[in-house]
Amino acid sequence: MSGQGYEELIVLNRKLDELISRFNNLKSEAEDLRKGNEALKSVLKEKDEQIRVLGVKYERVKLTGALLSGGENAGEAKRKITELVREIDRCVALLNR
Repeated sequence: MSGQGYEELIVLNRKLDELISRFNNLKSEAEDLRKGNEALKSVLKEKDEQIRVLGVKYERVKLTGALLSGGENAGEAKRKITELVREIDRCVALLNR
C-alpha cells in the first residue's frame, strides 16, 4: 500500500471514530429526552387529575354556597340537585337491567 493511501485510510478511520462517537452521544441524548418526555407526561397526567378533582370540589362548594345563601343561587342549586337525582335514577335503572 502506498504512503498516500495509508494516510487516507488513517484519516478515514479517525472520521469514522468521530462519527461513531457523535452517534453514541446523540443516541444517549435521545434516550434522556425520551425519559424526560415520559416524566413530563406523567406529571401532566397527575395535574389533569388534580384539576378534575378540584373542579368537582369547586362545584360542591358552589352548590353548598347556593343552598346556604338562599337568594338567587338557590334556584340553580335546586336545579343542579334535581339533575343529579335524575342522573342517579338513570344509573340505578341501568343497574337493574
